[in-house]
Amino acid sequence: MNEKIRAREVRLIDDEGVNHGTVPTVKALQMARERDLDLVVVSANQSPPVAKILDWGKYKYETEKRAKEAKKKQHTVDVKEVKMRYKIDVHDYEVRLRAAKRFLASGNKVKVVVMLRGREMQHSHLAVDLINKFMAEFEQESIQIEKKPQIEGRNVVMILAPGGK
Repeated sequence: MNEKIRAREVRLIDDEGVNHGTVPTVKALQMARERDLDLVVVSANQSPPVAKILDWGKYKYETEKRAKEAKKKQHTVDVKEVKMRYKIDVHDYEVRLRAAKRFLASGNKVKVVVMLRGREMQHSHLAVDLINKFMAEFEQESIQIEKKPQIEGRNVVMILAPGGK
């Protein structure tokens, strides 16, 4: 910007959008000062660099505003967790299933965890069966299995993601 521009000449575009071609940097700075505006390098990796005459404060404000708007429209993918035990009742299982489907429909990943306590570790195959049953409920839908059911310590864990197939 202004005196910090190191190039001898720049490809100049004025505040009205008129292309002046290749102009010495000193002359471009002089033109910017005459209009009470700043000379800003827009594309430095060109040869010669492209510079525009514009109001720096206004330009900065508009770019920040555009970035903020783009950020508002972005959807961050969260990992939602559905926990259960292998001794789960039918209704509780259905509630967890509906919650997982709702999370996946809103574009989030779902981490399904079947917890094992104490002597339940000896029956880990029942937890794996339950998580496979849970996975089978999503056969008709376009769900991607990001991490297959796996025993991690005292839990059996599986991660589902929206999309796929």
